[in-house]
Amino acid sequence: MFTSLNPIAGIKIGTACAEIKQTQHDDLTLFQLQGTCAAVFTRNAFCAAPVTIAKQHLASTNPRFLLINSGNANAGTGEQGIRDALACCQVLADLTGCAVNEILPFSTGVIGSPLPVDKIRTALPIALANIETKGWEKAAKAIMTTDTVPKAVSVQQHIQGKTITVTGICKGAGMIKPDMATMLAFIATDVTAPKTVLQACLNQAVNRSFNRITIDGDTSTNDACLLIGSDKDNGSLSIDSTEHPAYEPFCQIVTEVCIKLAQAIVRDGEGATKFITISVEQGSSEQECLNVAYTIAHSPLVKTAFFASDPNWGRILAAVGRTGLENLDINAIQIYLDDICIVENGGMAASYTEKQGQTVMAKPEIQIRVLLGRGKSQETIWTSDLSYEYVRINAEYRT
Repeated sequence: MFTSLNPIAGIKIGTACAEIKQTQHDDLTLFQLQGTCAAVFTRNAFCAAPVTIAKQHLASTNPRFLLINSGNANAGTGEQGIRDALACCQVLADLTGCAVNEILPFSTGVIGSPLPVDKIRTALPIALANIETKGWEKAAKAIMTTDTVPKAVSVQQHIQGKTITVTGICKGAGMIKPDMATMLAFIATDVTAPKTVLQACLNQAVNRSFNRITIDGDTSTNDACLLIGSDKDNGSLSIDSTEHPAYEPFCQIVTEVCIKLAQAIVRDGEGATKFITISVEQGSSEQECLNVAYTIAHSPLVKTAFFASDPNWGRILAAVGRTGLENLDINAIQIYLDDICIVENGGMAASYTEKQGQTVMAKPEIQIRVLLGRGKSQETIWTSDLSYEYVRINAEYRT
């Protein structure tokens, strides 16, 4: 759970319960914006209708509103899905006096069901009436689907003598894999910057965070991550280009927020009991390191061994071996569980004992380190185990 979330000048948030899939909590969120906006979206070919529209609208203007619903993905809904998403945007435009293309729609939930436009139409005036600068916590809860906890991070740091704020929320717990994950993330800052600067920063941050997590290897139809800047004259920092001396420190803060949010998704992975860091070092390229890391992370046998706290190190060794690395010298590879060497010289490390492995595997947070012995590149990703609960949640998702 998060502590205090700092508001961002120029941004107001309102929520309401549209009863899209349930009646117990809010499921509709509005962001009212005053500034510039950058975004990255899913690369799934079956991208949802709101993703298509959000891309089009963002390319044509600076958005004034974000319209977000949970409980229904409006994906796999064809041309009707496009019409429904636009209809919701039109309702909000009529209520606020803005243009339709100044609204970016976002949806998350069950794929293949028609968007309940009438329910959203009814709830929109309520969300507008609830709009406030301190609505971040309510929004973090309203965008949840199978999440068990809301996810939010707020950071304040000094750059060039000025205090800057970055506050973000996200949702996601299953169907998580890069490009980008089943997730929605909305991150805002009081820094003033043009869209090109925000886009460069967001691309860098997402590559080191949301594109470095995986729960189950499935990429969603609805993923989106936004970075919102301010154009409100609030005395905060202004960064006019990527060459500005404050750009890199600013990007580091945004990346820190994205990493914390991404890790929160893994910690809340559907049925997850273990948080696992996989670091691959001494690779010939970054991509090679990522290939090894994801082969380990996506192995059901590895993931179930972690759920059982079983130090079955042979499953990790086998995953590394099937990655397909050319001219791989297995005698040069070392594999560690935390600081315990489990594999070296082509087999079990001479110093390793089953008791050592069991001690590490019993922990809730574990690191796998793989040293390939073939270069200087390294990469780190985060994943979780695979439990009975994951199967139950996804088997019963539509019931």
